[in-house]
Amino acid sequence: MNHSLTLAALLLTVGCATTDPLPSWRDGATKTQIIDFVERVTAEGTDDFVEPGARIATFDNDGTLWAEQPVYFQLLFAIDRVRALSADHPEWMTTQPFKAAIEGDMESVLGAGMEGLMELLMASHANMTSDEFDAIVREWIDTARHPTSQKPYTRMVYQPMLELLDYLRAEDFDVFITSGGGIDFLRVWAEGTYGIPPQNVIGSSIKTKFEWRDGEPVLTRLAEIDFIDDGAGKPIGIHNHIGRRPIASFGNSDGDLEMLQWTAAGDGASLIALVHHTDEVREWAYDRDSHIGRLRFALDEAIEQGWTVIDMKADWETIYPASGKQSETPPAD
Repeated sequence: MNHSLTLAALLLTVGCATTDPLPSWRDGATKTQIIDFVERVTAEGTDDFVEPGARIATFDNDGTLWAEQPVYFQLLFAIDRVRALSADHPEWMTTQPFKAAIEGDMESVLGAGMEGLMELLMASHANMTSDEFDAIVREWIDTARHPTSQKPYTRMVYQPMLELLDYLRAEDFDVFITSGGGIDFLRVWAEGTYGIPPQNVIGSSIKTKFEWRDGEPVLTRLAEIDFIDDGAGKPIGIHNHIGRRPIASFGNSDGDLEMLQWTAAGDGASLIALVHHTDEVREWAYDRDSHIGRLRFALDEAIEQGWTVIDMKADWETIYPASGKQSETPPAD
């Protein structure tokens, strides 16, 4: 017997068994619940075993995978676009909510309500081809900085959630984003940041039209809403896009409640989790009365149903990545 090889194999087995899949998560009930769920659904021959093709996990984006304060980041992108286009639209200087957006009056922008926000999004996201929009988003993601941290927006992601994405993929889960944000906005950068390919992104969308320009076929973005992937729209988007009910879902606000309820109603084991923003020092603390990411009804139901509530202050050793390293899953060629 080759004793050196036997010892090496033993050490390798022990090392693999003791590797922590979630090193940025503090030991405690939340981490234990997540790991226990994954181990149960991946253990062949048990009642909770789920075949790899049915291991679907869905994640909200804003407030779940990356930060969402002081306002949703895609709204900040839209405001930057309105400012960039304002020279060609002098009428905006006397028209709300465009005037407020140009002047940086965020209170008035938010006060315009959903109708006003949609005006900003339509003006900044439509009347261009899909390729033109992709290029604009890519440039913004590469150059824009968060107003308080001064970090790139893709560095405002949550390190513990990046680890969770990698952990689930390593256990043959198919991971999806389902966001109230724009599907085309997310698809530009989600793969490089989260390791989630474009086909695994579900989001809100505007209508597009196929047409020919200069002898080339293009998709032109229209100033019309196609689908809102929020609230009750989330399970609809999951059904239409994936065709399977998730066995794990993660959110952070009332806009995710129906997705969580839909997942919880499935047969077999499930993991339903809310990220609760409780850390006013390292991030932000908000829930029931917040103007962004309001968490009231979903928090009440989580407590009532015994869902997993991720306490950011208590459960996360770190919030953001310490360096430029993000998801361990590289983008596809």
